[in-house]
Amino acid sequence: MAEEAQVAAHTGLRRTLGFRDLVVYGLLFIAPMAPVGVFGTLDAKSHGSVALVYVVATVAMAFTAFSYAQMVRVVPLAGSVFAYARKALGEGPGFVAGWMAMLDYMLIPAVAYLFAGIAMEALVPEVDRWVWTAIAVVVTTLLNLWGVRAAARVGFAVLAMEIVVLLIFVVSSVVVLVQDGARRDWWSPLGGDGTFSTAAVVGAVSVAVLSYLGFDAIASFAEEVTGGSEKVARAVLFCLALAGVLFVAQTYLVALLEPLSSAELAADPSKQGSAFYDAVDVSVGTWLHDLVAVSKAIGAAFAALAGQAAAARLLFAMGRERRLPRLLGRTDSGVPRVALLLAAAVTMVAAVWAAQRDDGLDHLVSVVDVGALTAFVLLHASVVGWFAVRRMEGPPHWLRHVVMPVVGAAILIAVIVEASVSAQLVGVIWLGVGLVVLAVQGTTRVP
Repeated sequence: MAEEAQVAAHTGLRRTLGFRDLVVYGLLFIAPMAPVGVFGTLDAKSHGSVALVYVVATVAMAFTAFSYAQMVRVVPLAGSVFAYARKALGEGPGFVAGWMAMLDYMLIPAVAYLFAGIAMEALVPEVDRWVWTAIAVVVTTLLNLWGVRAAARVGFAVLAMEIVVLLIFVVSSVVVLVQDGARRDWWSPLGGDGTFSTAAVVGAVSVAVLSYLGFDAIASFAEEVTGGSEKVARAVLFCLALAGVLFVAQTYLVALLEPLSSAELAADPSKQGSAFYDAVDVSVGTWLHDLVAVSKAIGAAFAALAGQAAAARLLFAMGRERRLPRLLGRTDSGVPRVALLLAAAVTMVAAVWAAQRDDGLDHLVSVVDVGALTAFVLLHASVVGWFAVRRMEGPPHWLRHVVMPVVGAAILIAVIVEASVSAQLVGVIWLGVGLVVLAVQGTTRVP
């Protein structure tokens, strides 16, 4: 509580968020129907074991969620993993953690905006996707500039709409499966529709974790929550658990409705992006296809809203600590407007650029995961450093403070190893640039 009192004394952020608001931001960023865009890719990569991929991914990310819950209780600061690593490991590791997380937080909204643009272009093909993408950026940026509380209220309505559409999908799918039966074996979403491969499942997990990125962003609002950081810890764990259930359920159902085998999807990558929509269209009807598309368009835009807000908090925290230009650490009426506008500008450029290229989505997705996963590894190291090495909270609990974070870090490293070569290359280049910036700064801070 002493740390929280210190934060309240010097921060310009306003404490206006409750537990429900945190959950709304977390689920908006994750998006309840996040697997829609990557279902075909995961089905092909995992040999049909797409539901199992999400089971494994949920367990893998649970270790990370637990470490977030541990650290946000003792370091309730807006910088999230930047603040944790800085406090537990030192200025250098803290900067690296924030720098790598920045790659994630700045580009995930661009991916979400592009998803919104693609979905809207499918519904209104007369308007190019980059126009829809730009409109989504402008609308959600204005909401974020209005304030975190106002954005959360609008976000709650959007989230409720997404949940309703997801329930309609589940009920419709169950009805079709009961009436007409499954197109694949009932156990295939867990065991594969051909040959089962552990390596294939692990490789697919490296892509599936993209669906979960966002639950961690809840921690970036630690300085704006009422009633203490315990709410943030509970919201992080709750959002991950709920997302895991939703992802497994919807991918299990759509895999049973999928008219193509995973081998056929693997042989024709052009069909992977629309595989979820095609399965719904063929098995249930065009009406549900259109409903899911509209929901995905709106939901993706507001996922980007939450992501943009989290990115601004990271820039704000690094600016406040003078690891980025100090201007970013300023607030206006409790809103980090300069950081928000910078995040919006970077996102707008990346999203519109990608929207004008046929391979734009592939380029964006390939670079997002590695930044987040590297930051998560440093998060786990922070738990060990704070509790076990420095013993800041007294004698450590070896299961919570050593075993679980070490296992969590090992899982993440394995996922990074299985990531695409292009993603690894971008991650190494971004890390290299960050190390150069850190070397120039040394232990000093920028003006």
